[in-house]
Amino acid sequence: MSWTVVADVLAGVFLLCGAFLAFAAGVGVVRFPDLLARMHAATKPQVLGLILVLIALALRIRSWSAVGMLVLVVIFQLMTSPVAAHMVGRAGYRTGKVRPDLLVLDDLTADQEAADREKVEADRDAAQAVTDAEGDGDTRRG
Repeated sequence: MSWTVVADVLAGVFLLCGAFLAFAAGVGVVRFPDLLARMHAATKPQVLGLILVLIALALRIRSWSAVGMLVLVVIFQLMTSPVAAHMVGRAGYRTGKVRPDLLVLDDLTADQEAADREKVEADRDAAQAVTDAEGDGDTRRG
């Protein structure tokens, strides 16, 4: 058996596995009940499925320039997908789209309450500064 036959067979296996994981991610997004579960289904198997498809493509193409480009795609996907999922999760939590009864551990409630208190204090201080500035202007005119 030559290297090209082995590479083609491996490419086929990786392609099928990657397609299955991408399909499973799509089914999970449709079937899971809440935001966090859907995010998990959209990020974990989708990224691994894409990596497997790109490995299959690299085995099939066998060009160093194309493999280098595919490696860059994998690196960017691994860097951006977790950050995007984290930001979507935080936004969903802050807007009330996350069901608190399904959370095992809730670390964001205390942080959210502290941030809300800081925002209220900052708004109050800004309003006080504006009224103080307006009061100073009135006394100078009179």
